[in-house]
Amino acid sequence: MVEVLRMEEEDGGSSPERQNNGGICKICLEITKWLPVLFILIVISWSYYAFAIQVCLFMITELWLKILTLIIYHTVLILFLWSYWQTIFCKSGRVPKKFKISQTDLDRVESAQTEQEVNEVLETIVRAQQLPIQTRTNISQIRYCEKCSVVKPDRTHHCSLCGRCILKMDHHCPWVNNCVCFDNYKFFVLFLVYAFLYCFVIFAFTMRYFIELWNRELNEKEPISAKFHVLFVFFVATMFAVSLVSLFGYHCYLITKNRSTLESFRSPIFRDGPDRKGFSLGSYYNFVEIFGEDKRKWFLPVFSSLGDGISFPTRQSQGTNLTGNYNSIDTTDASSTSPDIDRFVEVKVEAKTEDFNHTNDSDRAGTQNGVNHLQRLSEPNGNISPAPIKDETPLVYF
Repeated sequence: MVEVLRMEEEDGGSSPERQNNGGICKICLEITKWLPVLFILIVISWSYYAFAIQVCLFMITELWLKILTLIIYHTVLILFLWSYWQTIFCKSGRVPKKFKISQTDLDRVESAQTEQEVNEVLETIVRAQQLPIQTRTNISQIRYCEKCSVVKPDRTHHCSLCGRCILKMDHHCPWVNNCVCFDNYKFFVLFLVYAFLYCFVIFAFTMRYFIELWNRELNEKEPISAKFHVLFVFFVATMFAVSLVSLFGYHCYLITKNRSTLESFRSPIFRDGPDRKGFSLGSYYNFVEIFGEDKRKWFLPVFSSLGDGISFPTRQSQGTNLTGNYNSIDTTDASSTSPDIDRFVEVKVEAKTEDFNHTNDSDRAGTQNGVNHLQRLSEPNGNISPAPIKDETPLVYF
């Protein structure tokens, strides 16, 4: 008995040490996450010295070319750093409180014996809170996060590195130590654009001196350090430009298709099944959804995306009419809620009810069920009927 007590005392005495060790490990992990960002900043600082000082001030002899080069270079540099800053420090908005699953409902979900019982509980929550949910799991179940205890809004996924659910998550990028998501996706794309332009400007204005150095035609009076900087800044700019243009091209493709990186690997699932083009509204409207309707802000790293990251129009239900389609019926801040939100929901339900009145008795029950869930499948004959539920193994959503 005495030995057991001694062991308990020893374990209790070591718990503060464990907490201290855990705190140290957490600090080390946070520092490690910032290393890629620090590396990028070091490369930018060195490239500034190599190009702006060594090339522009000391090697370019023509005054007009020197001034022009410095103006172009610093303009691109400012936009590049501005976009990078926005991408890093713009955090994703929180999932609204209405999507939070209460402890009572959470206990019902955990005590459910079948997937059908789980789905019934989740469907009840969605109806009670009037949540704008369109996507499902592969067994037609409402998506929810066990770690955050929330019903997942459309296109939302849980990030294990950030430790919470991210609205319209694209991917977690170590080079910005942040999740690329609804709030900063425009900034990320502009970061790729201006990073490529930054590398291209350096590549274009140093090519002349690189060729002279390669052919040994460069002025022998130039110091060896200047030649070293010209050689390496040219290679580094070329290497980064090639990698950036491929990544930028891939995200241009995603923008025109209105897909995230996660959705390109795993199609969003609606009531009628997976649909890779479910959120696509056409190339132009897909672009406007991210960059906004104000053309003056398209290429500036200021937020101008449409919507709130919670509710998204789909090609089947919304078409290409963007007016009012991005209003969500749920926000964390009541002051920021549009006064027409409740009317938007009522009109949506009334439209479905009107279709319901024109259907036959066999379709009526299915349509009423769809009105309650705000999810429909339009068939070629004009009738509306619910999609079949598939019996498949559920996927794990992160």
